[in-house]
Parts: sequence; structure tokens; C-alpha cells
Amino acid sequence: MAEKALHICLLTYRGNPQSGGQGIYTRLLSRELAAMGHRVDVWSGQPYPELTDGVNLVEIPGLDLWNSDALLRMLTLTEARDPINRSEWLRSKLGEFAEPRSFCARVARRFERLNGSLDYDIVHDNQCLGAGLLDLRKRLPVVATIHHPITKDYRFALESARGLLNLKKNYGVRRWYSFLPMQFEVSRQLEQIFTVSRASADDLEHDYGISRDRLRVVGNGINIEAFGPRPEITRRSDRLITTLSADQPLKGFTFLLDALAELRKTRPALTLKVIGCSEPREVTLKQIRRLGLEAAVDFSGRVETEVIARAYAESTVAVVASLYEGFGFPAGEAMACEVPLVSTTGGALPEVVGESGKAGVLVEPGNAAALARAIDEMLDAPEQRRRAMGEAGRRRVLAQFTWRRAAERTVDGYREAIEKHHGVPAMAQSTATVAPLRRTAGDELAPDTSGPAAEPC
Repeated sequence: MAEKALHICLLTYRGNPQSGGQGIYTRLLSRELAAMGHRVDVWSGQPYPELTDGVNLVEIPGLDLWNSDALLRMLTLTEARDPINRSEWLRSKLGEFAEPRSFCARVARRFERLNGSLDYDIVHDNQCLGAGLLDLRKRLPVVATIHHPITKDYRFALESARGLLNLKKNYGVRRWYSFLPMQFEVSRQLEQIFTVSRASADDLEHDYGISRDRLRVVGNGINIEAFGPRPEITRRSDRLITTLSADQPLKGFTFLLDALAELRKTRPALTLKVIGCSEPREVTLKQIRRLGLEAAVDFSGRVETEVIARAYAESTVAVVASLYEGFGFPAGEAMACEVPLVSTTGGALPEVVGESGKAGVLVEPGNAAALARAIDEMLDAPEQRRRAMGEAGRRRVLAQFTWRRAAERTVDGYREAIEKHHGVPAMAQSTATVAPLRRTAGDELAPDTSGPAAEPC
């Protein structure tokens, strides 16, 4: 019997690609699911995602309190009548990141008001993990993607707020992450948890208490149409590039700055292009001034994908200094652009980069001296060697990390969750067939996908 074309409800509390990896995930996964013939509705709060043709957007408007234009605003009388609004506003004023919680509450209320008129086969939550998901689970199978354990961010943030002089900062960190117990509770009750690497799966089992049989590694994809080699652009000999969507201790940026300062003692023309971060932390700015790097570090702010791809093409070496990554989009995107890469071994980065010395060089996280040595050796390497490493990186991405492969593994997980929820084999639910696959740019270079899906490397 033919497999059923699924009707999928994909939830994301904020979906704009400029908001970070979750927005990219929403756009590109939904695109591939639709291309496979499935019906996909993305339910999103602000800022809303930029979706491709064939994917439907269902807007779930919230207060959008983290919009820079709304940080100090008060509730209107109309907004204040809504208990979800009041809760979100108060929790936010007390320092909690309340957006995922309130988004899930609004979704659950919308489902309740529609009173069973929705014909979804499955609900897929993109790391919101609000308590409202448990209400949805009474009606439908619910799965969630956890890109990496937020417990890692929490620990690194606490580490940076130690000491008597940081008591206020320490309190702020604890308040911000006070949503974690809710996420633990919700994630343990859903049909299945998807994650993007074996490293993340191990940490979710340990930190969240999720049983291993409910964890499924589905991997991620890289946008190979947007991120690719640009042979028409001249590569510079004196520029490093890194991506910093948010200036957090977890990203290891402080160690990269120390490495840059050391390298500039013998390479005074060396500069660093920082993609994505427009408002570095005060502690970062102080470090830049202390190290005399004001003229050497350029923060791009939020820029379009085309600008990022061109910046990679112009750069000598890409650097990922993270202490932990659940997957590592910056590493994969640099590899897709054929840029020589120096990366730490934090979290899943070795799964993306592969064996050190082939598609990239790996060093231990949190070690500025090791980072500087690896970058120095890469800059000294013959151009032919750097080019060969870049080409190997592109081949690895095409073989392991296309969005089609990630979508296929995700659909396999959907069917397992549907069967678990209903107790009926998922393939026998309908005779409707899945539409033919749409070929996307680069698929002709990907390995044969007719056999069993491989675990992401």
C-alpha cells in the first residue's frame, strides 16, 4: 500500500531566517517537505518566516516583546484582557524568556477554538516546548526538534557570571532560563524528540532525562543553493571570517579574539569579519579595546544570505570557535562555500567537519593558543592545499547534509510517531500517494537516496 501524503503542522515561535538557525530550519525543512508532496502549514509568531511557494503560513501574533522597538512598551487595554498576554508581559519584565511558553499557549487555544476541524496528521514543534503542547498531544501525535540542549547555554552563561561582583548578572541568567523545567517536563511526554546530531542526542538523554528510544537523529541540511563557491570573487590573503548570531559565552568568541590578537603580532594586516552580530556585549567591546583590535574586527550586523556567501568567498579562512554546537550551521556553510575551515571539537562540530585535516582542522574548545596555531598553519599552507580542503568540505556537505536527506529522515520519524500515537501502522492509514520528488539544485551531486537513510555523519 502506498505511503500517505501527510498534513503537517510545523510550529515555530519566531520564524524569520534573520532570527537565527531556527528560522533557517523552518524555511528549508518546510520547503523540502512540500516538495516531497506533503501539505505543510507553518504556525509562527513574529517575526514571521519567509516561506517558499506551496507552504502555508498561519500567523499566531504575540506581543513580540523582544522587538527592539517594543522593549519598553506597556500592554494596551485590549492586550491586557488576554491572560496569556498578561503572563508573558509579567514574566518578561521579571527577566524570563517567556516567548516559547506563551506561543504554545496561543497555539493550544487556537486548536481548542477550531474544535477538531483541523485535519493534521502530526504536529511538529521547533524547540518551543511550551506546556500547551501537552494539550495538543491529547488530539494528535506531537513531536519536537531540539537543536541542542539549552542546558549547555545555561551552564556557560552561569560560568561567565560567577563571583560576588556578578550577583546581579547571575540572578538575571537564572531568571532568563527559568523556562527549562517546563521544557524538561514537556519533552519527556512527547511521542518522539528529533535532534540534529549524535552529540545532541547524548546530551538530551543526560540533561533532559529523555529516554534513548524516544530520541531520533535526523540531522540538518545546508542551503547548498545559497552557499557555494564563487570563483569569480578574488579570495583575500589576510581575512578571517566567523559567524556570531548572538554574542554568547557558548560561542567562544572571547577565545577567537585572543587568538586574533596573538596572530596580529606577526601578521599585522590580519582582520576578522564577524557575520550576524550587530550588538556585541559590553564585555566583548572591552576585550576588543584592551587587545587593540578596534580596527581589526568588523561586525556586519544582520545581512542577507547573498552578502554572507560573498563574504565567505572573499575570506582566507573561516573559524568556528564555539564551546558547544548542537549541529554547526556556520561550519557547514563555510564548507559549502569551499572556504578552508578551522573549528573546535565542541559538541557536534566533529560530526559536521569530519576527520581533522581533510575538510577542516579541529582543535579543542576554549583554547586560544591552539586556535591561533591552527589558523597560523592554515594561513601558511600553500594555496593548493587550502583549495583542496575547501573542495573536500563542499563534497562532504553534498554527500551528508542536504535538506532533502534531512526531510526524508524527518518524515520517517513522523510515521513512527503517528503509529505510536494511534497504534496503527502509518503506511496503512491512506492510499493517497506522495507526489514525485522535486529536484533541487545540487541534488544531482548527492548520493543515491533509494536505500535506508544514513545517520548524519
